[in-house]
Amino acid sequence: MKFVDEVKIHVKAGDGGDGAVAWRREKFIPRGGPAGGDGGNGGDVVLEVDPQLSTLLDYRYIREHKARNGEKGSGSDMNGKDGADLVLRVPPGTVVKDAATGEQLCDLGAAGERVVIAKGGRGGLGNMNFASSTNQAPRYAEDGTPGAERDLVLELKLLADVGIVGYPNAGKSTLISRISRARPKIADYPFTTLTPNLGVVGWRERSFVVADIPGLIEGAHAGAGLGHQFLRHVERCRVLIHLVEGANPEPGRAPKPDLDAINAELAAYSDELARKPQIVAVTKIDVPEARAAGVKLQKLLGRRKKPVPVHLVSAVTGEGLDALLDAVGRALFKEARPHRGGGGKKLAKPRARA
Repeated sequence: MKFVDEVKIHVKAGDGGDGAVAWRREKFIPRGGPAGGDGGNGGDVVLEVDPQLSTLLDYRYIREHKARNGEKGSGSDMNGKDGADLVLRVPPGTVVKDAATGEQLCDLGAAGERVVIAKGGRGGLGNMNFASSTNQAPRYAEDGTPGAERDLVLELKLLADVGIVGYPNAGKSTLISRISRARPKIADYPFTTLTPNLGVVGWRERSFVVADIPGLIEGAHAGAGLGHQFLRHVERCRVLIHLVEGANPEPGRAPKPDLDAINAELAAYSDELARKPQIVAVTKIDVPEARAAGVKLQKLLGRRKKPVPVHLVSAVTGEGLDALLDAVGRALFKEARPHRGGGGKKLAKPRARA
């Protein structure tokens, strides 16, 4: 299935039906009076979260969506039928924005969550509603009101606890395939991963969802490589795993410059994303050159005023993966810390017996 995470659509709620101008005409009732019924209400356009969906592909090819109009009123005091609502199903994590203003209208996450995004028009009143003692034969009725109409932008942001970022070929897909049952495409050329992958990782009787984000490169904010196209999917993540390739044959590539370049791209995309907790890991340490480069980065970042731990891992041999997952788990599931200065409430000394 093709992965589509951003689309623009046009929605139109149903118009309300017009009220009727009619008269009661029955034998032996010469002055039956007005009997025009009301028009039906137009249908709403509703967005509903469907957990079985994982892409916005359906809306890539069908851009216009219109709910049913309400029916017109008729004689004999008969009201028109309400128009049926149009329910548009979207995957969890869909953000809805107004295309004209960019304003965020809603953020749909929970399964079954529903929101009326365009309200249907109200049906007009028939002439029977305007009869009075001074106007016993009104010859007019009310028109129905038009339904709401708007252009929307739907953005899909994957719901994941942990996001894996790094240069292309840093080993992100191999890592997620090793720690979960996800089976992404793995190859020895850049930009193998063209769409985000999700995997569920079990950790000490708990679990969390990991997202493998297609590789970033320096200059992504200016459109280089895949650009910042998929970084929206790590905006919801609570923790980032930053993978750095230990031994890269390309000139000018080394763990420290790679680490700084990707962090600069995260900051260029969003300050909030740049502030997220990061767990740094040097990959492919089954290669001696990569292990040596990882140890060097460990020492370099360890000398900072606020030391940054660096994990040395190999997705091929499994070395260091348990320690890496422990660090991720501790960052996600922090235990409640005791209150500062808390030694508990002191008990009063027992009174001496008389």
